[in-house]
Amino acid sequence: MTGAGLDADASMGEAPFHRWIETARDAWEYGPETASEEFRARPAGGNQAVQEFGRFTAELYDRYARQPGPGMLSAMVNEDGPEGRMPKGLLTSNALLLIFAGHETTVNLIAHSVLTLLRHPDALEKLRRRPELIVSGVEELLRFESSVQFWPTRSAVEDIDIAGTTIPKGAPIFLAYGSANRDPRQFTDPDELDLERRDNQHLGFGQGIHFCFGAPLARLEVQNAVGEFVRRVENPRLVEDPPPYRRNQIFRGPRHVLVDIDGIRD
Repeated sequence: MTGAGLDADASMGEAPFHRWIETARDAWEYGPETASEEFRARPAGGNQAVQEFGRFTAELYDRYARQPGPGMLSAMVNEDGPEGRMPKGLLTSNALLLIFAGHETTVNLIAHSVLTLLRHPDALEKLRRRPELIVSGVEELLRFESSVQFWPTRSAVEDIDIAGTTIPKGAPIFLAYGSANRDPRQFTDPDELDLERRDNQHLGFGQGIHFCFGAPLARLEVQNAVGEFVRRVENPRLVEDPPPYRRNQIFRGPRHVLVDIDGIRD
């Protein structure tokens, strides 16, 4: 995380980023039991994790305000925007978003890519024979299994008429990326995995002004991880299918993907 300026303070050792992410994410996992008294009475671990993260980043902000350093957070603290510098609360929320966006979605995409390829052995073999398809293949895997199912923080900036219904200005809009990426009006045979799909205008990274600025890094990470898995892992086989999934409304991914293998090539 040092590249983004989230370097751990020497006095506290390695910052528990993984625990904060896991705890905060698990607090957002919702299923039918959310209506139960037991669920409502459970400890608010997610809030505590966010608060711990906020205290950690506040120390970083104070340090960077005194002595600017490399990385994104230092730039966010010290550079003026059109409305001045960001307040600490907004800095903390943006830092938390960067960690989630840079970790959770990429982890889910790698897990989904392995899972999907093992469910489609012809595609796996095709990618093994033609490794140059990894670029278009990752785009198709992004479309086929969306790491983010929807996003709840959009609203209409004006009245919008869709299919005879008017969405009034200011109304909240939930964009269902997972549904849009299987839209038969946009994609031919949307439920088929096609590693050579042309004009693959999926919404795996959002769109427009909300397009993920970390997309180039995420693409490289997944291309490298999946490419090496395909090239080096001998005879991979799923241990359980389907694997257990996190019960999260927004971030979609398996808790784990167990795979048997015969070996690892050099």
